[in-house]
Amino acid sequence: MSENTRPFHGVISSIQPRIRLNRSFDQSWHSYLGYALTIVEAEGTPLLVGISEKLQEKHQLRVGMAVSGCCKPVEDSKLESVDYYRVTGFKVFEAESEQPVPPSLENYRQRGPRRLAAKTYETACTSCMWGCRMAVEIIVDQWKPWIRKYRTETFCYGPKSCKNYRPGPNRRVTGRNKMVYIEEDWVDEMLTEHRGEDE
Repeated sequence: MSENTRPFHGVISSIQPRIRLNRSFDQSWHSYLGYALTIVEAEGTPLLVGISEKLQEKHQLRVGMAVSGCCKPVEDSKLESVDYYRVTGFKVFEAESEQPVPPSLENYRQRGPRRLAAKTYETACTSCMWGCRMAVEIIVDQWKPWIRKYRTETFCYGPKSCKNYRPGPNRRVTGRNKMVYIEEDWVDEMLTEHRGEDE
């Protein structure tokens, strides 16, 4: 085991998509990196671990499964929504679970996200497979792409009829010369217009 490697052994309490959001004023695009597992170890400490889509496809992981393995701290926490990744020696010890298997990343991409209030995410959505906390990288000035800002944003990929859903305030993106772009409601409506209320 290398110096920076951390072993883990615990029960999965949450599986959500691991997606990075890039913004450049009124433009945005997503990078679908894999899945974010919250693993609760024996002492009750939650561990946020990023895994690949390939690993998820192999094990069909669900909330309630007991797993173990080793992971490494992320190299740049500003670009990640998890604390650890690069999992090796992964094993499933207890596969019994009545919880559903989260959909593929392609399914998330096709569904499209809606912005989700950060407070709502923290109080009602951290264990939901449709919730997502994204690391956001903002290119402030396209002519000076090395000037960047970082933050996190929360989103929902779930049914529009969810009783817990709250959109929160519109997202604001700073651009060059201190200009500000406000991402209004029509963006969410456009991204999810192909879905019905219960989809």
